[in-house]
Amino acid sequence: MAVQQQQQLPPQYVEDLQTDYGKQLTGLTTTPLDTSKFAPQVAGQDPFQTQAYNLAGSGVGAYQPYLTQGAGYDTGAAGYSGPSGYSSFMSPYQTDVIDATMAQYDQQAGRGLQGIADQATKSGNLGGGREGVQRAQYQSQSDLNRALLQSGLLQQGFSQAQGQANNAFNQQLQLGQNQYGLAQLLPSLQQSDIGSLGAMGATQQAQEQAQLGATAEAARLKAYEPYERLGYQGQGIASIASGAPGQYQSSVMPNPTPLQTALSAGTVLSGIYGNIFNKDKA
Repeated sequence: MAVQQQQQLPPQYVEDLQTDYGKQLTGLTTTPLDTSKFAPQVAGQDPFQTQAYNLAGSGVGAYQPYLTQGAGYDTGAAGYSGPSGYSSFMSPYQTDVIDATMAQYDQQAGRGLQGIADQATKSGNLGGGREGVQRAQYQSQSDLNRALLQSGLLQQGFSQAQGQANNAFNQQLQLGQNQYGLAQLLPSLQQSDIGSLGAMGATQQAQEQAQLGATAEAARLKAYEPYERLGYQGQGIASIASGAPGQYQSSVMPNPTPLQTALSAGTVLSGIYGNIFNKDKA
């Protein structure tokens, strides 16, 4: 006895839909998907970051010339100290001044002796013992005054030269301290510039990375759009065939938005630059 089997076929329009769907699926999946159009890309180094990097490299040892110059000023200051430090400030005309002053003094002293002789002549004691005593007393006082005058002139010249040498010594020391101060200040100024340039560069790089991400995301969504459309169509056909309502689940998960990427990357990179150079200043 022959067995009869009954098969309930779907409506013709469903079969037509399924046939058309199969053709579309075959045609779409035959050609490999070109993923290079939405492959991840890395933003290049921003010019500010490059400048920060170059500044960090060129700044190594940049303080050394200031230290060398400071040491030179210290050496110069040493030349103005010690027993002979004043000698370079002695006036070359001081000897002439002293000689002229002493010659004038001797002329005045000579006139004093002549006055004693004239007085002795008037009193009739020229060549007498009294005149001799007067002349001896006068000469002794004159010699003492002459020595005091000469030593005073020498002391005055020495004091002036010593004062000038002391001023020069202090000036050289101050210049040296200024150079040492610049040597200490330079690294912190460079670190501040490097930190600022790095932070600005990181922000710009994050923006560029976000733009690259947005372009790649747009290309990815465009590439997967036919698959999404075909998947939605297939789910619809299955729902019609089964008679049960279906719910389509997208297979393309959205990536983080460009704004989220930019804010996240910019915050992290700026924080890195800030932490690095703030630590150096601490």
